[in-house]
Amino acid sequence: MPQDTNNTEVARWYVVHTYSGYENKVKDTLEKAVENSNMQHLIQEVVVPLEEQIEIKDDKRKTTLRKVFPGYVLIKMIVTEESWYIVRNVRGVTGFVGAGGKPVPLTNEEIRNMGFEKVPVEVDFVVGDTVQVIAGPLESFIGVVQEINLEKEKVKVLVSMFGRETPVELEFSQIQKM
Repeated sequence: MPQDTNNTEVARWYVVHTYSGYENKVKDTLEKAVENSNMQHLIQEVVVPLEEQIEIKDDKRKTTLRKVFPGYVLIKMIVTEESWYIVRNVRGVTGFVGAGGKPVPLTNEEIRNMGFEKVPVEVDFVVGDTVQVIAGPLESFIGVVQEINLEKEKVKVLVSMFGRETPVELEFSQIQKM
């Protein structure tokens, strides 16, 4: 089980498979079960990821919310026998996503890509470091880090192009320290 530096378990995100159309019922039932059994410390958050969709019908724009992952609910929890039992026994839940029925937590990269929780990115470079661009149109260019924006996960790099230094904004994933 994942642990933090205080030797206590850390809640991770897991994916639960549900009957199609039962996602919100599972979320509501699970939240009530957690509250009734006073297990907020084990099951901390239940999410049915939604996205806005714009439909145009009869020249009218209508914004609706649709499920990003129909048939799935995301749960931030610490897996114990007790918490696993509560989730598995909610009506509409068919099981955890994972190998052999064992829940497998989402990686930080998967959580970041889904965009429903901000996961801090660890950077191994500082202002003044020489970096190489490893992805995008400037791939293989070399530059010097001018500015780091942790919130936007972007970095400003001074790259030598056409005989002069040009500042370019790149994502953390597009560069690597030399």
